[in-house]
Amino acid sequence: MLSEVLGHGSRLIVAGSLLGLLGAYAATRVLRGFLFGVEASDPWVFAGGIGIVVATGLLACYLPARRATRVDPVIALRYE
Repeated sequence: MLSEVLGHGSRLIVAGSLLGLLGAYAATRVLRGFLFGVEASDPWVFAGGIGIVVATGLLACYLPARRATRVDPVIALRYE
């Protein structure tokens, strides 16, 4: 169950990160006029941003999934 939740969550995270990366790269043309001393398409900034988003997303998937695996299914069904 944990691997299913993490697998589904990671697919969503990767898809959203790729769309966000494409959108951010497209926005660099607009931002070039506002940045001084820094390139708008700096690969380290893009990699750092994607890394933070992916790590946060995986943690947001992992913590509730781990908590849900610790609940006895019979108790969870009785509660419903």
